[in-house]
Amino acid sequence: MTRPDPVPLSEVDLSDIDGFADLRGFAQLDTLRAEDPVHWNPEPSPNHGFWAITRYDDIWTVDKDSDTFTSEKFVNLEELDDALLDKRRSLLETDGARHQAMRRLIQREFTPRNLMKNYEGFLRQLTRNTIDTAFEESEFDFVEKISADFPIQVLARLLDVPPEDTPQLIAWGNEFVGNTDPDFTDHRADLPDSEEYKHLPFRTPTVLEVWDYGNALKEARTGGDGTDLVSILANRLPDDGVPLSPLDFNHYFTLLVIAGNETTRHAISNAMLALMQQPDQLRLLQEQPGLVPNAVEELLRWASPVYHFRRTATRDVELGGKEIKEGDKVVMWFASGNRDESVFPDPWKLDVTRQNVDHMTFGKGSPHLCLGNNLARMEIRLMFEELLPRLKEIELTGDVRRIRSNFVNGIKAFPVRVVPA
Repeated sequence: MTRPDPVPLSEVDLSDIDGFADLRGFAQLDTLRAEDPVHWNPEPSPNHGFWAITRYDDIWTVDKDSDTFTSEKFVNLEELDDALLDKRRSLLETDGARHQAMRRLIQREFTPRNLMKNYEGFLRQLTRNTIDTAFEESEFDFVEKISADFPIQVLARLLDVPPEDTPQLIAWGNEFVGNTDPDFTDHRADLPDSEEYKHLPFRTPTVLEVWDYGNALKEARTGGDGTDLVSILANRLPDDGVPLSPLDFNHYFTLLVIAGNETTRHAISNAMLALMQQPDQLRLLQEQPGLVPNAVEELLRWASPVYHFRRTATRDVELGGKEIKEGDKVVMWFASGNRDESVFPDPWKLDVTRQNVDHMTFGKGSPHLCLGNNLARMEIRLMFEELLPRLKEIELTGDVRRIRSNFVNGIKAFPVRVVPA
């Protein structure tokens, strides 16, 4: 990714999904950081507009303070009637003690120690299998054969579902995070037709299929002694003593289907593309493979697979010289924080030797820090430790196509030709 051409402040509109095509979204974020870092962005009706927070320090101020900036009113740009909030509420839209209790249900499964002990050997072999299969052809789509295949196989292991179910899991994840992309969904969330599904996550009836799938797994494992994530959700009581409701389970399972696949997939895709576009960095990692573990943080900063998350102000507050009113939507543009020149010198250069890369990709140390961040780091490290030594050459054979979204910074087509080492 080379630095995109500037966008005049008067043309900035982060609510315009098509304005994110060809990385124009990053250009808009550059403009806001420089000229209006706490920026009021109007939206078409029925939405009411939002504050776009684009500098690293301001984003961190919002993200760590869930008392002032709550997730309870929803975490994307969509605005819901109060009657729908509880129907749509997941772990992401929960704060405070209940949020922490729900996190702790599965949190220990993702500690670095547990992952190293129980998963690293398996994941490394799985990585090799993915690469072996992809390299059976000299030309293939990198997303399909590598960056989508590997994380979904990991998710299948965590959920303890058969490998033959992985294409369906991928399709579901595609539809949910690509719910404004006509290549992925028949129920675009940005069109009026989706209004009849506003009571469902992602405004699509497809989520009901996911719930049926998850509930069948839950029913089969309730009362058992399994250690997979479904068994834990089915049988373990949150430590606040409040059991998961059937709707809580449905939302939790849906999040696992998405988070267990999409973020890592898009991080791997964007990172590989960056290494191809800045081949000196690719060669450096090939010549000095010991750099890979540290380079993972720089690759994650660069990839920024999620553009933003939203909060809602619980009181009037000043931020960056602007008066934010109670009830205003406040949107943290993590992708912008990861390009903040005051924190990351020369941020448009991928530098795999960059030290102390305190990126915002997973939410830093906020209450909503991504539960799977350690797993994602391990998956990305293993992928590049195994893949890069096997590449003599890699080149694009067609256009890179991105997901139509202002939420996920994802690649949906990435045709390459490889020459194995």
